[in-house]
Amino acid sequence: MGARQIFSLLPITVRRTPCRLWVRRIVIKADDGQPRREFKKVLVANRGEIAIRVFRALTELHIRSVAVYSEEDRMHMHRLKADEAYLIGQGLSPVAAYLNIKEIVNTAKEHNVDAIHPGYGFLSEQAEFAQACLDAGIAFIGPSPQVMRRMGDKVAARVAALEAGVTVVPGIDTPTDGVTKVLQFGLEHGFPIILKAAYGGGGRGMRRVNAAEEVHEAFARATSEAKAAFGNGALFVEKFIERPRHIEVQILGDHYGNILHLYERDCSVQRRHQKIIEIAPAPNLKSDVRQKMLDDALRLAKHVGYQNAGTVEFLLDPNGRHYFIEVNARLQVEHTVTEEVTGIDMVQAQIRIAEGKSIKELDLSQQSVTPVGSAIQCRVTTEDPGMHFQPDSGRIEVFRCGEGMGIRIDSASAFAGAIVSPYYDSLLVKIIAHSRNYPDTIDKMIRALMEFRVRGVKTNVPFLLNVLGNSKFRDGSVDTCFIDDNPQLFQFTPSQNRAQRLLTFLKEVKVNGSMTPLVTNIPPRKEVPEVPNFDHMPLRKGWRNVLLEKGADGFARAIRKHKGTLLSDTTFRDAHQSLLATRVRTYDLKRISPFVARALPQLFSLEMWGGATFDVALRFLRECPWSRLEELREQIPNIPFQMLLRGTNAVGYSSYPDNVIYRFCEHAKRYGIDVFRVFDSLNYMPNLLLGIEASASAGGVVEAAISYTGDVSDRSRTKYDLKYYLKLADEIVQAGTHILCIKMAGLLKPKAAKILVSALRERYPELPIHIHSHDTAGAGVASMLACAEAGADIVDVAVDSMSGMTSQPSMGAMVAILSGTELDTGNLCQPKKENELDVLAL
Repeated sequence: MGARQIFSLLPITVRRTPCRLWVRRIVIKADDGQPRREFKKVLVANRGEIAIRVFRALTELHIRSVAVYSEEDRMHMHRLKADEAYLIGQGLSPVAAYLNIKEIVNTAKEHNVDAIHPGYGFLSEQAEFAQACLDAGIAFIGPSPQVMRRMGDKVAARVAALEAGVTVVPGIDTPTDGVTKVLQFGLEHGFPIILKAAYGGGGRGMRRVNAAEEVHEAFARATSEAKAAFGNGALFVEKFIERPRHIEVQILGDHYGNILHLYERDCSVQRRHQKIIEIAPAPNLKSDVRQKMLDDALRLAKHVGYQNAGTVEFLLDPNGRHYFIEVNARLQVEHTVTEEVTGIDMVQAQIRIAEGKSIKELDLSQQSVTPVGSAIQCRVTTEDPGMHFQPDSGRIEVFRCGEGMGIRIDSASAFAGAIVSPYYDSLLVKIIAHSRNYPDTIDKMIRALMEFRVRGVKTNVPFLLNVLGNSKFRDGSVDTCFIDDNPQLFQFTPSQNRAQRLLTFLKEVKVNGSMTPLVTNIPPRKEVPEVPNFDHMPLRKGWRNVLLEKGADGFARAIRKHKGTLLSDTTFRDAHQSLLATRVRTYDLKRISPFVARALPQLFSLEMWGGATFDVALRFLRECPWSRLEELREQIPNIPFQMLLRGTNAVGYSSYPDNVIYRFCEHAKRYGIDVFRVFDSLNYMPNLLLGIEASASAGGVVEAAISYTGDVSDRSRTKYDLKYYLKLADEIVQAGTHILCIKMAGLLKPKAAKILVSALRERYPELPIHIHSHDTAGAGVASMLACAEAGADIVDVAVDSMSGMTSQPSMGAMVAILSGTELDTGNLCQPKKENELDVLAL
């Protein structure tokens, strides 16, 4: 075959593309009248377990693998298993990302991909996708678009089956999107009937209708499911066969007209038309019935010129009559059991056939394909069978799977620490057992499932064990009504979960101390702390009055005009978070609050919320953090309340959606927070920006923080040097902060403090600077003094009894050291002058 002949085989659009693109396609060997190519790079347009399954086959064939992933799958295992991975579907829904034909094909073109494997689900049965691949000069690993259109359309597939002499179930001739035609068919042929999605499978868009009164509701639900899953709500309707077995035949065809079958699978164990357990070969199937079904599958496949892997599905009624229902023009979820009994790697065969190899070149023939033993596949899903198979999601705390001889595990996100997403199919693991015969395989599968330990999310393992132990299942005499006929399958023995309970107990003891009463007759000591008398002390104006009268910008200007050093007291939050694991109750804080309001009106702020207070209040103190904020605000109306906001994490330990952060800040401001200290431990600006914007939008004073590490006074340390912090400060100021904070865990030495704060003060003479430090190294007071001397306006301290070590520097020490200097904190109990704060508020 000459180059011109090869060129004529390429799609017209490929011939018009730049030479670099199509020359790579046609520099291939030509043999047997068909083009051949050697794939160097293959993209898998799918996710999860099937994507990894294809990647493994590609690796064994020495072909480079490419993954695509949605924003929700950024941390999913299939992204990490591929040689290359590219983000798709930004701004789209989680499912729509994998249905975006144009972007997937463009990604493949941009990265010189030779072929695309669709996996199963998503675009795997979309003829438009296969055509788009070919139009772009990219091989599609699957049937031709023409065959996919014919087989993917259930009505056209029926016509093809009739042409091939294969018996079909009575049904309509064309897909319909109108309920009238469905009702008419039911009245003519009698109920029950069944509705099926015309352009997809997997049980989605399928509804049984038992009477005319049910037609409208069933039609609406099936249409909605089909449109959501396949992008087209058209339905196909046919007569419902009572109590059938669901038998499917695996076929494999090349580009040269050679087609063979790989025997059959029994997929009768279904719930709502979703397969749960698959068996190969089908147990208790008469040899003559088996042969007729195999022959019909081959006859139909040859009639339509089928290429690559596919499945011809039949219903087998109790009288031994079989009816063709559909062709799945793709790889099936349950292909694994066929691989186990035949020893043929289905995915590798798909790839080699797409390259142009013949079945003979794959060293296959119908005579050489013989099933050995029996194989069963169980789909372990994150569904709760005790709650009508309600999907579960979350973090897998414990994962241990069954293993050993004859056990195969196909999975993607099954490991301790994995996050099970609510956006996609609930399949967690496919477990496949293979043994010499059907009963032995059942026992092997039961043993493997009993070894499973999954904690953190619910699974259907108890249900699978009940099915495998059922006498009818063991006899191989189940039909598609098996689950509905056996309600005892839903009777479960609760898991003892001993290990997890023990770990929880140890955690509680470690965090909260022993819960065992002491063996003694001495009663516990009850001591109520004495609150100083404050009846004689008036409630004076404080800095919150300035904020309320001048607004956030005027508040910031007033701070800069203030003579002396301002103090922020962390006793109500960070001090007891650092020393007492945040265990001080709202009850205790409320008792001292009226005294604080009267004794310390000159405080810049009370840092009293955020950080770990929210979490600890809910989980350990069993009280409402919002109530704490509201009640303390009522007791202390004159001192600004300050909170620690962890950027996109708010007051939690993982990032939250933007709208959650905005609403959280709105509520915090409404309940009493004035100053929002926004920080990110890694100085990651996107996290800081969200916190800054949300705080400002809520009407709060924004105090964005620089997290300090390293030593700017040591010029040999160049990673976190002065230039780094000044550049970061520029970005924070540009983002719109009212106050600039430097936050560190006791790492800022006095010399470094002077260098950093002096540089920031010189660059931003009008911007208030606030310093926060723990006293871990014991040099906190010296560092705070250096910061104040270098131009800082505010420093964080704690009352003496709660200061030092991992808490903040001592308030008493700072007041005493600065007393009588230009930086004097003044008498915290009252203004230096009677009307000082009144003047500041003007």
